[in-house]
Amino acid sequence: MDRFEQAVISAGFKVFARIDHQENASAAGLKMPASQLLIFGNPKAGTLLMQDNPRIGIALPLKVLVWEDQKGFTWLSYVKPKELFDEFDIEGRDKMMQKMTAGLTKLSTKATVK
Repeated sequence: MDRFEQAVISAGFKVFARIDHQENASAAGLKMPASQLLIFGNPKAGTLLMQDNPRIGIALPLKVLVWEDQKGFTWLSYVKPKELFDEFDIEGRDKMMQKMTAGLTKLSTKATVK
């Protein structure tokens, strides 16, 4: 997650929060593998989408989950922008969707490829 967060910051996005699920589980007396959620985005782009459909605010800002599976492998997961646009009936913003998709791919690659 450190590498992903640094890539996000370097790209000029705003980091809104970083949540450590493993730490929170431990505080509740429970165990789980490492799992962190980063909430980040571009307020200008997000606002435009929320103006189109305020309900997309439940899915924005963007979220990326970095988590460890039972075998100790680390994964990076997120909801694809196309799925968000489809779910919230966002139309006429194909260029924005493509830009978001390319951006997430670039950030993910920076964080996961050494």
